Amino acid sequence: MKTIYIIANFCRKFDGTINGRFLYLAEMLANRGFCVELITSDFSHGMKKFKEAPVDAYKSIITYVHEPGYQSNISFKRLYSHWKWGMNVGKYLNSHPVPDYIYCAIPSLTVALKAGKYARRHNVKFIEDVQDLWPEAFGLVIKNRFLRNVLLFPFKLYANRIYELADQVIAVSETYKNRAMSVRGNNGAGLGIYLGNDKVVFDSAKLKYHVDKPDDEIWLCYIGSLGYSYDIECVIDALDVVKKRGQVNRNIKFMIIGDGPLREKFTCYANEKEIYAEFTGRLSYEKMVGLLCSCDIVVNPINKGAAQSITNKVGDYALSGLPVINTQECEEYRMLIDQYNCGINCEVGNSEDVALAIEKLVLDEKIRLQMGKQSRVLAEERFDRRKTYESIVEIFEK
Repeated sequence: MKTIYIIANFCRKFDGTINGRFLYLAEMLANRGFCVELITSDFSHGMKKFKEAPVDAYKSIITYVHEPGYQSNISFKRLYSHWKWGMNVGKYLNSHPVPDYIYCAIPSLTVALKAGKYARRHNVKFIEDVQDLWPEAFGLVIKNRFLRNVLLFPFKLYANRIYELADQVIAVSETYKNRAMSVRGNNGAGLGIYLGNDKVVFDSAKLKYHVDKPDDEIWLCYIGSLGYSYDIECVIDALDVVKKRGQVNRNIKFMIIGDGPLREKFTCYANEKEIYAEFTGRLSYEKMVGLLCSCDIVVNPINKGAAQSITNKVGDYALSGLPVINTQECEEYRMLIDQYNCGINCEVGNSEDVALAIEKLVLDEKIRLQMGKQSRVLAEERFDRRKTYESIVEIFEK
């Protein structure tokens, strides 16, 4: 029986449900006859506390490796925590049997370098799965361009070395795949597989947690982090423009599902502008799906210069069957919206542009419903894990 180590720092809780890319893959591979061990952190990045022990409900083996933890996403303590976890995983690998494959999530960087060098020494096939671009993702935090380039350059070289170690590159988008492959030339193969979601699980939650909405209201929904990359203020400004123009005679409610360091700031701004908004905080995945699918329009507002490409929320938006208003610069996602005609692309940071898109979708129900249908087509073709992850499984079955 072939053995696979899946190494992934940012896994969610292991309570019997199958959530997240790496646990889903681990279970898929275990069900195909592989011996799979998922090596992850004992610290929850999202909850900022240590995880409870995994329940005994999985075919794959779940192993926690200790990480010190941190309270702020932007801090030296976080960098230390990830470094220490990578070192601890390195020790774990050196004290356990050599596997046939290592499948490693990136980020974090230290663990990827440790795992890649270990794989080279032991002639183990090393597959990288690029979830985010580090250090590029930190670009918005350092405002001064010169200082940003100086500080992040060593990390870029570090990341390049990691990409060079891979036998195969998987990534959550073509954009990220191309970044990793740019330093590899023709060495090895690359594959872009969106994070996606399980359509069956999604549709079940949609029915179970449906929320009744007043007939005279239109709900505009955002799901995800309330952090520095997301331009929630642009949407609030756009809703203020719509309200002042008075062309829409229905109440528009802005439903914000999620949490993050800027939640209080965004809440105060919505109150200041007297926008009809509800900040729900973090919800369970099933309840989030139910509320999302009870809305009418979704919005993907990402700040200029952000490194995000095809994010988690994009798959949920597509499966919801709702039209999307998008300000993200990523050409890959903008092309998907145009190709499938499932929403409206707006200029990044342009609240007037977003306001026009809101008015168009609120006032024209036919267009709103047609774009929503096309969102679901996009989901079924590109975001259903049951179909798309087969391409990853095939790498191991060849």
